[in-house]
Amino acid sequence: MHLLEAGDENRPALLLLHGFPELAYSWRKVMVPLADAGYRVIAPDQRGYGRTTGWDAAYDGDLASFRLTNLVRDAVQLLKILGINSVASVIGHDFGSPVAAWCALLHPEIFKSVALMSAPFAGAPSTAIAPPDPVHAALAALPRPRKHYQWYYSTRAADADMRNCAQGLHAFLRAYYHVKSADWAENRPYELASWSAGELAKMPTYYIMDIDQTMAQTVAPYQPDSPCAWLSEPEMRVYSAEYECTGFQGGLQWYRCGTSGRFNGELAAHAGRAIKVPACFIAGASDWGPYQRPGALAAMQRVFALDRGCHFVPGAGHWVQQEQPAEVTRRLLEFLQRA
Repeated sequence: MHLLEAGDENRPALLLLHGFPELAYSWRKVMVPLADAGYRVIAPDQRGYGRTTGWDAAYDGDLASFRLTNLVRDAVQLLKILGINSVASVIGHDFGSPVAAWCALLHPEIFKSVALMSAPFAGAPSTAIAPPDPVHAALAALPRPRKHYQWYYSTRAADADMRNCAQGLHAFLRAYYHVKSADWAENRPYELASWSAGELAKMPTYYIMDIDQTMAQTVAPYQPDSPCAWLSEPEMRVYSAEYECTGFQGGLQWYRCGTSGRFNGELAAHAGRAIKVPACFIAGASDWGPYQRPGALAAMQRVFALDRGCHFVPGAGHWVQQEQPAEVTRRLLEFLQRA
C-alpha cells in the first residue's frame, strides 16, 4: 500500500480514505494542518488505486477482493503493520465514506470515531438478496431515456470509455472534477421525494446519464476554459498520470460489488446495528452526493448512535476537502476535540 503521511508517529493517528476517481493525494490540503494540530495523519492509495499494488485490474478478475468487508480488512491490516493499535478517527470521502463507516461499525475498538464526507451511510442492507430494481427500466423508458451512473460504471466498457476517450484522459478528469464542484453554478442540490425514475432524472447527467452517452461524453461539454483555483494544472496532472498508468477498473470494481448485490449477505448480517463511536458528516453545500439516494441523510442520523451533526460547507461541491480545505480542517478539529 502506497501512503502519504504527516505528523509525529507518537501522536494519535488519523486514517484518511479517499474515493473515486481520487487518490491519497486528494487529502494533501488537510494533512499538514491536521498534523500541525497534533495528529499523525495517514492516507493510503486504497485497493485498486494509484501506486498500491497486488490487486487484480481485470474486469473478470477477483471481484470479491474489492468488497466492503475486505476493504475494511485492508485498513485494519495496514494499521497493524504500522504498529498502530487504534486511531482517533477514520475519515472517508466519497466511496471512502462507506469504507470508513464499516470500519467504525465492525471495529469500534480500533476506530474511535468516524467522519464521513459527501456520501451518507444509511446502514447495512436489510436483506441478503435484493429483488431486481424496476427503476432502471423506468429510467430507460423516460421520454429522454436515462441510466444510473453506478450501473454504467459497472459495465465492461466503462474503463475503456474513460481511459481512451476522444478528449484524452487528462481533459476528461478536468471536466469531471469541474462539473461536480461548486465552480459549476448549476449544482443546486436538494432532497428528492423518492427513489423513482422521475425524481432521479432531476439530478445532473453526471449522476443520471443519457442512455446513449459514456461518462466522458457526458462531461465533455463542461470542460472549463481554465484550471480552477482549487485544482491547479500540475495538481491535475498528478491524477491523470496515475490513471494513465492504472486505468479506472480497480475503482470501478467497488461499484460492481454494490450493484451486483453479490456480497449483500455478509453485510446484511449486521442489519440494524448502529455506529456506537462518535460520528459526523461533512459535505459541500453544492454537492449532489448526499442526495443521490433519497432518504439516506435521515437514515444516517439513525445509524449514528452518537450523532455529532451534519455540516454543509459553502463554496464546495463534491470535492469538499480540496475545494475548501481550511473549513474542512476546522470542522474536523472541532469534531475531534468533542469526540
